[in-house]
Amino acid sequence: MASALLFALMSAMIRWLGDAVPVGQVVFFRSAFAVVPVVAIYALQGQLRTAFRTHRPFGHVGRGFIGLVGMFLNFAALARLPLADATAISFASPLITVALAALVLNERVRIYRWSAVAVGFLGVIVMLLPYLDVSQFAGRQAPQQTWGAAMALAAAICNAGAVVQTRRLTDTESTSAIVLYFSLISATGGLLTLPEWHSPNGLQLAALISIGVLGGISHVFLTESYRLAPASVVAPFDYTSIIWAFVLGYAMFGEVPSLLVFVGALIVAAAGLFVIWRERQLGIERAKARAAGSSIPG
Repeated sequence: MASALLFALMSAMIRWLGDAVPVGQVVFFRSAFAVVPVVAIYALQGQLRTAFRTHRPFGHVGRGFIGLVGMFLNFAALARLPLADATAISFASPLITVALAALVLNERVRIYRWSAVAVGFLGVIVMLLPYLDVSQFAGRQAPQQTWGAAMALAAAICNAGAVVQTRRLTDTESTSAIVLYFSLISATGGLLTLPEWHSPNGLQLAALISIGVLGGISHVFLTESYRLAPASVVAPFDYTSIIWAFVLGYAMFGEVPSLLVFVGALIVAAAGLFVIWRERQLGIERAKARAAGSSIPG
């Protein structure tokens, strides 16, 4: 829950910076200053040497590139959408992960989870309805919120792809290495946009640094939560981020999400929670099958 709150605060700061600071500059600060708490925590745990050890450098590059594109898209969406809307659309990522796991990792996904994915995507469509007025494209000015919604959905797809690639890496790579190399690759990607950077004022610089530190601490909290408890217990708490997004969006920007966003978010969250519940049931079945020495269900 602390991780969800800190991520929401980070997103609110990115939303506050908006178009005042280029996205690439925000990506750099988010990634570079996230390394500070990550390195500090792993150094205290004696895992810093492990964090630099890798057997699959190109795997990290692939995961880093997908995650970097997702970060650019997500930050660009936050600059164009209300905070709660962008957060709600990001809930599609776990459902897309299920589909990609079946297509890329050849994981066996049965009718229960495919049904949840289908229902979840209906919820995404409901959330996107306020932004689907394509007639706006005929005007001279680009519909910023429509582009923002498209970017948020594309970011969810990229984030799902990054999760799938992370699953591949966990066969040989440590969590600390995955986190560290992703931060370094993302910081490098942000640094490449240096010619477009603006000189921030004192308050903007403080926000940029805070974005990175909050992101790093949030990542550590999230990783630690999965170490201390089963994924099926931890994952539902991710959905508390919509509460923080609503509170922060209203308090900082006076944003009130539309009814369609609320309804769509509830549908997507319900579908995501069903997938998590189904994963837990399958985990119990697999454990029983191992204990009995029989075949493991898919």
